[in-house]
Amino acid sequence: MRDPRAEELYRRFSRKGIARQRIHKWLRSFTWVFTVQLLGSVKRVVDFVIALCLLLLFLPVIFLYMIFSLRLPKVDKIARLGRWGIVFYEYKFKLPNNMFGKVLQMLRFHRLPAMWNVVKGDMSLIGPSLVSPQKLTLNQEKVRRRCSVRPGFICLWWIRKRANIDYETELDVDNEYIERQSFRRDLGIALRSIPAMMYGKGVKISRDYINIFGILIRNVTMDEAIEEIMDVMDGSEKKQFCFVNPDCANIAYKNRDYFTVLKNCHYVLGDGIGIKIAGKLLGNEIKQNVNGTDLFPRLCEKLQKTSKSLFLLGAREEVIQGVASWVKENYPNLTLAGYRNGYFTQQEQQQVIEQINDSKADLLLVAFGAPKQEKWIAQNQAQLHAKVAIGVGGLFDFYSGRMPRAPQWMREIGMEWVYRLYNEPRRLWRRYVIGNVVFLYRVMKQKLRGTTI
Repeated sequence: MRDPRAEELYRRFSRKGIARQRIHKWLRSFTWVFTVQLLGSVKRVVDFVIALCLLLLFLPVIFLYMIFSLRLPKVDKIARLGRWGIVFYEYKFKLPNNMFGKVLQMLRFHRLPAMWNVVKGDMSLIGPSLVSPQKLTLNQEKVRRRCSVRPGFICLWWIRKRANIDYETELDVDNEYIERQSFRRDLGIALRSIPAMMYGKGVKISRDYINIFGILIRNVTMDEAIEEIMDVMDGSEKKQFCFVNPDCANIAYKNRDYFTVLKNCHYVLGDGIGIKIAGKLLGNEIKQNVNGTDLFPRLCEKLQKTSKSLFLLGAREEVIQGVASWVKENYPNLTLAGYRNGYFTQQEQQQVIEQINDSKADLLLVAFGAPKQEKWIAQNQAQLHAKVAIGVGGLFDFYSGRMPRAPQWMREIGMEWVYRLYNEPRRLWRRYVIGNVVFLYRVMKQKLRGTTI
């Protein structure tokens, strides 16, 4: 009887097998280059026509600018790295530092001369981000791939940065775009850039905290939040972390017990587009949308590289089992100390606490929903041995597969809440349709009173 493994090894590593693999590798490379060239040729024609039309269309705007400012617009030239590593100069209008200039800046008028770069073939309308030649190293595979296409007037990373979900590096997002580029995807990016402009500039300087209704929200990036969680697990003290979205803020506005828990919490993180808008209204923009759903897989990735362990508590039995299976499948090196559903009586509570402590878990995630989960952690943290305890709301529903998450493009335009409302209208209509309006009203009232940090 033949050994299937031996046959497989012979098929792959015999002379014919190695030759076959080389041919397949060459064909894949040829196909990729041919596809890039074909798409590039068609895309170049589309770029040329649209950019030329836009330049002609906005000529009257340039004349109006000259009339109002009584001078020709100044043009800045910025060195950029183009296709095949060729350096070119991106053109931009230098706008006056007054109200008129700020309005034009908001309308992206200063970038209009870059359409000439598109006409010349230096740039594409949609592509990887524009970078200076000094920003890249020469020995990276991702950099070489980035240089195989023209940089874009609009890029995917810019959209994600505007929505505060730029968790990956600029280079990684550029490579994601290149690997998946298509005309349909380019059209989607172009459409998503419209709401992205409404979010204002990406964060440049932000204070360490944002005060919303007296709750001090830490203004950190996703990586900084994860590092803080890891540092606490390495320390000697037990800490509670909380996520606050507009609904949580509305609850805390009236519920003094919940408000007190959030005030005493070690680390409060801003979750959702509503917190971003609130920060902008209060003159203190958040760095990133640090929500539990995006934090969870990144935290699992970090945990599996250490000896730290995780305990999951909450939701129905089938949901918690689904999350546990997802963790084991996607992070096999992570120590899942245990899990339990969230349905237990007051008499069973001590038994649940002992189960968590016996597991010797370093991190406890609790999914009872706000404010119940935060109150439960605060009331029982003295008995719990886990160094970090976090309330995670509906996170388990997403990773168990019970509820689908909004597509990436909806998250990029800050409309994940619309998708959730569509899926659960009866449960969430009051929270989003009424709650969001009430939240923004209260933020504006706080702004008028001058209570900001």
